[in-house]
Amino acid sequence: MDAEGLLRAMFGAAVAAADPMRVLPRVLGPRPGGRVVVVGAGKASARMAEAVEAAWGPCEGLVITRYGYARPCRGIEIVEAGHPIPDAAGVAATERMLGLLRGLGAEDFVLALISGGGSALLCAPAPGLGLAEKQALTGALLASGARISEINLVRKHLSAVKGGQLAAAAYPARLRALLISDVPGDDPAAIASGPTVGEAQGAGAAAAVLARYGIAPPAAVLAAGAGVIAPGDARLGRAETEVIAAPGASLAAAAEVARAAGCAVEILGDALEGEAREVGRAQARAALARRGAGPLVLLSGGECTVTQTPGARGVGGPNAEFALAAALELAGAAGIWGIACDTDGVDGAAEVAGAVFGPETLARGAAAGQDPARALAEHDSHGFFAAAQGAVVTGPTLTNVNDFRALLVLPAER
Repeated sequence: MDAEGLLRAMFGAAVAAADPMRVLPRVLGPRPGGRVVVVGAGKASARMAEAVEAAWGPCEGLVITRYGYARPCRGIEIVEAGHPIPDAAGVAATERMLGLLRGLGAEDFVLALISGGGSALLCAPAPGLGLAEKQALTGALLASGARISEINLVRKHLSAVKGGQLAAAAYPARLRALLISDVPGDDPAAIASGPTVGEAQGAGAAAAVLARYGIAPPAAVLAAGAGVIAPGDARLGRAETEVIAAPGASLAAAAEVARAAGCAVEILGDALEGEAREVGRAQARAALARRGAGPLVLLSGGECTVTQTPGARGVGGPNAEFALAAALELAGAAGIWGIACDTDGVDGAAEVAGAVFGPETLARGAAAGQDPARALAEHDSHGFFAAAQGAVVTGPTLTNVNDFRALLVLPAER
């Protein structure tokens, strides 16, 4: 069995299952009559816009995606902006998007295309808050190890467009939001910080997140606050939100590939969270415990985090860090391979999806002058796997249903 080939095929199936060109036509329906405005943000949003125009023809609108993720559209304008740290291009595009929504009437229709990455790309700082303060705070949160739900809660309370405020801007027009989920649990309020969904938690909860991770925001952040839209607000009464692609379906597609290759499959969960290296070690131990029962594939999804060590200068991401920690835990054990990649093709801030590893990975890294334990300590997992020939580079996948992890356990050779 080609272990690495099978793992890469499973990852490819997981990504393909979440391709907007595949999933969006199933739910889109016929084009409404009257004026239709398409807006959106996220790593998959340009592909979603492309799928909309394939079905409805040219449309009016504006969608914001990550640099390198644009797609050709005939009417919808595609703007590229910064991710994971917001930039001026995102701020300007968001203001133009809000301008498209101002003045719409009850007879008009808004289609919102939202996916992971939208929290950074859809950027309208709250009154009194500048872009520089938002950039600094976003960087601190991303390095803190905070869960994505916690990060997005803070983002909502420092934004004039998140936490239901996009839907409020479109009111009284009818709004339908189609979401591709990249968050554990697939909560629409957490995907891209819920621009079309109300938020019940107040500013005090956001302040508690900052305190929990020892982040002392500048005075401008403390003074800001746009006021999220509470659930039940009348301005949300004409908005409907639907998740159309999620990690669970992608894991199911990968499982089909594994079973077709003769493997049993155990899905550990599609919403796993935690420190990437600790989750990697735990899943490696689970694979070791199942030797002798193979061929078996352990699948999981969710979103791991990396708490940056002060002074560490490496380049990595949660998926490659998971893979490196798992490889170290396995210590070259025969018969076990693994892959860990982000389905958007970007692990952390690097243009690398993640990594694949097997019994020879540590030895290959050492032969290339790499110390795997040191690389893990320095958060330099991408550097290690580049040297060990285990980096997975896909380029833009045009979708995003978060982390994909698979461990393949083969019977020991007799």
